[in-house]
Amino acid sequence: METMDFAERIRQLDEALGDGRCFDVTSRMLEISGRQAKLWVINGFADDAVLERMVAVWLNIPNWRGIGTAEDFLARWVSIADAAAETDRDKAVKAVFAGKTLLVIDGLAGGILLDAKQFPLRTVEEPDASRVLRGSHDGFGESLMRNAALLRRRIRHSALTMELHQVGGRTGLDTAICYMEGLADEKLVAELRGKLAAMDLRSASMGQESVAESLSPRQWYNPFPKVRYCERPDVAAACLMEGSVLLMVDNSASVMILPTTIWSFAEEINDYYFPPLIGSYLRILRLIVLTLTLFVTPMWYLLVNDPVHLPESLGFLLVEGEYAVPLIVQLLLVEFIIDILKLASLNTPNALSNSFSMLGALILGDFAVQSRWLVPEVLVYMAFVAVANYAQHSYEMGYAFKLCRFLLLILIWLLGWWGFGAGVAVILTLIATTKPLLGRGYLYPLIPFNGRALWAVLHRRPAGRGNT
Repeated sequence: METMDFAERIRQLDEALGDGRCFDVTSRMLEISGRQAKLWVINGFADDAVLERMVAVWLNIPNWRGIGTAEDFLARWVSIADAAAETDRDKAVKAVFAGKTLLVIDGLAGGILLDAKQFPLRTVEEPDASRVLRGSHDGFGESLMRNAALLRRRIRHSALTMELHQVGGRTGLDTAICYMEGLADEKLVAELRGKLAAMDLRSASMGQESVAESLSPRQWYNPFPKVRYCERPDVAAACLMEGSVLLMVDNSASVMILPTTIWSFAEEINDYYFPPLIGSYLRILRLIVLTLTLFVTPMWYLLVNDPVHLPESLGFLLVEGEYAVPLIVQLLLVEFIIDILKLASLNTPNALSNSFSMLGALILGDFAVQSRWLVPEVLVYMAFVAVANYAQHSYEMGYAFKLCRFLLLILIWLLGWWGFGAGVAVILTLIATTKPLLGRGYLYPLIPFNGRALWAVLHRRPAGRGNT
């Protein structure tokens, strides 16, 4: 905002901010000790009490003695802690859209930005997907500053560093890199800074997911998640103490934990609210169950399709009675029905939840068996898979294993045992070639091998000794 005619400066700012065009942009002309001034703010972001107090002070300024620049006015007549002079018009406009208040005064170059905002926020509450029996019951919200405060409350140390970065060009999305100086890998932090600076984000409508997809390597064919999300401040703070790096995005009620490996999805917050032995057992059990969800139905289908080589002791696996619908169709049909029920449950009002549960039970219960759509064995194995998917907290990982399960079933249907071997090889290749946002690799610490780090993955260390 260069030194120019005051009326022209006002006109340009009105046009850039949409004053008169956008109903939520509020402005007011003021006369401060004989000089014209104008104030802009987004209605709904402003803290009215703070602004009223400041305007009352400005209207009673007796003279302009000793005030020649915006910095002089800021030092003498602005009591808000977070305030600064700004000469770049584009930066000032973005700051107003981010919630700040802009004051421009005739005769003073540039403008003054005041942080007198008050965002509409929901209360801090525990995330639905990460509940604990013991421990804190708070969770991240949509405010970047509030999320930062939740971390500061748990880590009261000067090494905790939070760097603010604005990404996305015209979107102006606020992000923050959080790490413990001295614990986090500086190369990873520098790499993340570079990726944020070079990121071409055309739209930030999906907030965190928009950022993650812009940063992720282009591997559309690979379903495995490249980022681990977390909605709990205690988990995020503990990961920081382990040396991880957090990426927080404004308007997102979760943070990204980097770097991400496939083993990190075996960890869950309840592991740390139980004694170490029980926590280690739960972690190993979670890894076993995750593997079973991938192989239970394909292995059963493979053995049933080849009963000649089935040992007599496993004869109970065979399907008793006749069935009209091929088993491969039944397995895929139940997979699709389970997903349809999940999607429908998201849009079902609470008042109708009981009716929805009864309908789901009818579709996948006795009615489906009696009508010869499904055999009981298919329901048993698919029920185990559906329940076991909830043993780990990542929806993305659950759907990655589901797609891999589809691949195995189809290859077994086409090629039998050869198809099973080919499917396992493809899945292992996908896992090994997954490129996370940051880090040494998706299979670290197995590849490259680090025995101490691998033991830490399987063994829950006592609290307070550097664990998450």
